[in-house]
Amino acid sequence: MVIKIAIVNSKSFGAYTNAVDRLRRVGEIIRIDVPRDISGTELAEKLKGVHFIVASVTPFYTREFFENNKDVVMIVRHGIGYDNIDVKAAEEHGVIVARVPGWREREAVAELTIALMLAAIRRVVESSNSVRAGKWHERAKYVGKELPSLTIGVVGFGNIGSRVAAILINGFNSKVIVYDPYVPRAYVERLGCVYAESVDELLAQSDVITLHAILTDETRHMINREAFEKMKDGVIIVNTARGELIDTQALIEYIEKGKIAAAALDVIEGEPIDEKHPLLKYQNVIVTPHIGAYTYESLVGMDEAVVEAIDNYLNNKPIDGIVIMPRERRALRVN
Repeated sequence: MVIKIAIVNSKSFGAYTNAVDRLRRVGEIIRIDVPRDISGTELAEKLKGVHFIVASVTPFYTREFFENNKDVVMIVRHGIGYDNIDVKAAEEHGVIVARVPGWREREAVAELTIALMLAAIRRVVESSNSVRAGKWHERAKYVGKELPSLTIGVVGFGNIGSRVAAILINGFNSKVIVYDPYVPRAYVERLGCVYAESVDELLAQSDVITLHAILTDETRHMINREAFEKMKDGVIIVNTARGELIDTQALIEYIEKGKIAAAALDVIEGEPIDEKHPLLKYQNVIVTPHIGAYTYESLVGMDEAVVEAIDNYLNNKPIDGIVIMPRERRALRVN
């Protein structure tokens, strides 16, 4: 009797810990890389006989996948986002979906958010590139602003958004306005932030907008042409949540118009991207390769959470980070 665990499209899981060795004590480990756009049927076939999946941001676990795979009992996301998993289909087929609890990545992603924000405001990348190009004398072009003088709009006030706000308020004395319809006004105001009744209110008042919402049908392309029209001229956009929150074509259009002073993105629609992506031609756009959680401390915590989730399933203990726990769970069938 062998339990099989597949690590799918994840280079970081186990890279800095003994997480893989710990899972080997549980069962057989396979590492598999598949195209991000692999069909559900083909993915189901490749994962035939697998009981647990350690999932990355790709591929997509669609209804077609769950309809054609009868072996997987749990998918654990090695991260906090789970928008590449059809959780409704998973529930209907009795498959548990779990993720890394948000607090595991909180500090790492919040710190990168602040780093990108400062880099955009102070034009760090542009000015560094000018030195490399022998243009030190052009330094007067790179005049920035200071965070205490700016209003920062935080969209999404969960683990990461609230931590970003705390750093801005306590570390930089910034004014922070928050939009999150699922968080009580009293909580936002208790932390020293201004509560926005609508996203339009935040868009109109913010000098910098940083995105920390989860990706849903409701939030997909929430930053679109209509949203850009409501923003201040010279606004700075920061995104360390999900690339699909922003309509990329609209972003390019408003960069071209000069409406957007800078964009600093750790996530981008359709990632991973190559060097030919149209956003990369703009000097006022910073793109990092989805490294928000890539600190030693965060990766150790993420690995620990994944191993705990599988261990706790097998020992019938509560699983932290549950997204879906079906009433009728698929039986673990081990040959």
